[in-house]
Amino acid sequence: MREVAIVGVGMTRFGELWESPLRNMFTEAALTAIDDAGVDHIDSMYVGAMSSGLFVHQEHIASLLADYLGVAGIPSTRVESACASGGLAVRQAVIEVGAGVSDIVLAGGVEKMTDGVDAIDALATAADQEYEAFHGITFPGLYAFIANAHMHRYGTTREQLADVAVKNHDHGSLNPKAQFPFKITREAVMNSTMVAWPLRLLDCSPVTDGAAAVIVTSMDVAEKLGRPIVKVLASGHATDGLALHSRTDPTTIPAVGRAAEIAFKQAGLTPEKIELAEVHDCFTIAELVVTEELGFVERGRSGEAVSSGETRLGGRIPVNTSGGLKAKGHPVGASGVAQIIEVVEQLRGSAGDRQVEGARIGLTQNMGGSGASCVVHILEGVS
Repeated sequence: MREVAIVGVGMTRFGELWESPLRNMFTEAALTAIDDAGVDHIDSMYVGAMSSGLFVHQEHIASLLADYLGVAGIPSTRVESACASGGLAVRQAVIEVGAGVSDIVLAGGVEKMTDGVDAIDALATAADQEYEAFHGITFPGLYAFIANAHMHRYGTTREQLADVAVKNHDHGSLNPKAQFPFKITREAVMNSTMVAWPLRLLDCSPVTDGAAAVIVTSMDVAEKLGRPIVKVLASGHATDGLALHSRTDPTTIPAVGRAAEIAFKQAGLTPEKIELAEVHDCFTIAELVVTEELGFVERGRSGEAVSSGETRLGGRIPVNTSGGLKAKGHPVGASGVAQIIEVVEQLRGSAGDRQVEGARIGLTQNMGGSGASCVVHILEGVS
């Protein structure tokens, strides 16, 4: 396998983008990434999108988006793995370049979620339809089950869950592309509308429109471009049973641990070497469980780690410096690509007010459903 690098990034603002159709959002992000990389062509492209057929009644988007980007004729593939679609699109680009099939590949993600469809119903298609969705349980309910189990076993508190949201909004207030670029208080979270005990409205990521794209290339090509280079050290992917009840321990998300194990082995690193991470905080409890699965904190200690500041900017291991899905927004097909972009900007030293000083190695973790699929990437800034 050839060494692989990311040399260009681009994304739209995340939010309720009523004036921007899906094709325009993707094209904006892709053209920005191409310009950032300084390349004059792409050999192929991957598009992460969870449910364009449900959200905007448009399938066959790989061809549609290649056409609107002005590259009709190249291989273009849509990738779907629920909310992990974007991260998996990046992984497919990394594999293609690493295998020598192509030299320059665009990996993007896009979702248009606010045009009138019932987003909760559309998102529920990522759960087990016969055993979960048919009986009325939604993803807030599934993650509430995880939260209750974690609280019962480890003593995780309602206040610690709130502190995840507070931290990520603090970070998001520094991100001009975030859907909610403002701070919130613990009291605001605790008093927000109940969704599924113990999760309240401000524990939940929002419904979001947006697109993100990166340019993946070989190290040889990257060096010739003369742009900042971020090397892809590892790409780990794992799956699990779709239904939460098939998991032997609801306080864990095994696919995260397996994908991380693969990635750490590829990179020849341990969790202690990671200097910042973007993780899939679709709900506040998700960030807590994921940081345990990644080995950043001991099992049962994640709530304490957040409340003590270990995962804040300036802490031992800053998590979700972008604001995470919670504050930056969660256009499901684009979220995994946006995570990559945040880490690339951090490793380039171009993250502005949310910069992690001296960061050289970062990790992204993107998952689908209640953890039935997961992609973990480890990146290193080299120039």
